[in-house]
Amino acid sequence: MTEQTNEEMLNAMASVQEVKVGDLVQGEVLTIDDNKQAIVGIIGAGVEGVIPLKELSTIAVQNVTDVVNIGDVIDVVVISEIGKDKENGSYLLSKRRVDAKKVWEDIEKAFEAGETIEAPVTDVVKGGLVVDAGVRGFVPASMVDVQFVSDFSEYKGQTLTYKIVEIEPSENRLILSRRAVLEAEKEVAKKEIMEKILAGDVVEGTVARLTNFGAFIDLGGVDGLVHVSEISYSHVVKPEDVLSVGDKVTVKVLSIDPEKERISLSIKETLPGPWDNVESEAAIGTVLEGKVNRLTSFGAFVEILPGVEGLVHISQISHKHIATPHEALEEGQTVTVKVLDVSKENKRIGLSIKALEEKEEEVVVEEETYVMPEESTGFTLGDMVNLETTDED
Repeated sequence: MTEQTNEEMLNAMASVQEVKVGDLVQGEVLTIDDNKQAIVGIIGAGVEGVIPLKELSTIAVQNVTDVVNIGDVIDVVVISEIGKDKENGSYLLSKRRVDAKKVWEDIEKAFEAGETIEAPVTDVVKGGLVVDAGVRGFVPASMVDVQFVSDFSEYKGQTLTYKIVEIEPSENRLILSRRAVLEAEKEVAKKEIMEKILAGDVVEGTVARLTNFGAFIDLGGVDGLVHVSEISYSHVVKPEDVLSVGDKVTVKVLSIDPEKERISLSIKETLPGPWDNVESEAAIGTVLEGKVNRLTSFGAFVEILPGVEGLVHISQISHKHIATPHEALEEGQTVTVKVLDVSKENKRIGLSIKALEEKEEEVVVEEETYVMPEESTGFTLGDMVNLETTDED
């Protein structure tokens, strides 16, 4: 062996990288064993290592070739030493942990910058959603939506956007919130709508919530209130009697309070007025059925058409004398009435109940003069009178 050859060998031996557990090294995929593990030659070390399927990726895969192929050069970390001998060493390697470290670094940068991340929902558990953000993330049930959700199954498989709430790489802890993203989007939409919407505008919306006093309508990022009195021209007791959550409705903007972020809406203002065709639908002489809405001391207000009330004056309730309408009628009662007069301009209709009832005829019982029957005494009534006169004498 020449001095030059010996020197080259010494230089080559000196350049061989020593491999230790925890080292980040590069490896070339040499072979793939039954698609369950990859045999990798550690570059610069002259030794080989093994990457099991579970250590190939941060996401679950079925085959090695789903991630790497022969000839690929990849970054791996040395997990442990297995079966070292005189000729070469064999090490347990992981690509997954290298990738996860990079993912955590990216997530930390996004967290510090206040940025959101996207990730698919891989599982639904009792406490919320499990997502794959390159590392395992968790969305608590209270942070899934702005509204209460009872069934999370529909979210499985969906790719959603989240705000990073808490991050701790050393504990593989990543807490995410979708609700925070939705709330932020809603605030932006609310600001835009509040700036462009005007009183008098007619817009489309969706029934978001129902209460005893009205319905909240989602206008696309901001809710407006339709008071129960503005739902219909007909009398509405409960909003749920005529509306359901999710209904698409047309509403008119009545007023806007930017400081309090309140919008008052009306559904009935977008509907045809109840008095528009009243002269044809309730012409004089027409007989209609109606409901007694209110009783007063002077009469009864009866709704004969949706949103149209007429007055039955106390004198038109009954042929009999009554002191108050309460003696003959009850609120909520259905009655048949006849239209006496109509004033569309003044929105007044005169009605009558008694006009449809027959007047009872007064029966006068004449006094009868009863004549006492004559007894068979042989005397007439005249004779008896004369006898009484004679006796007095």
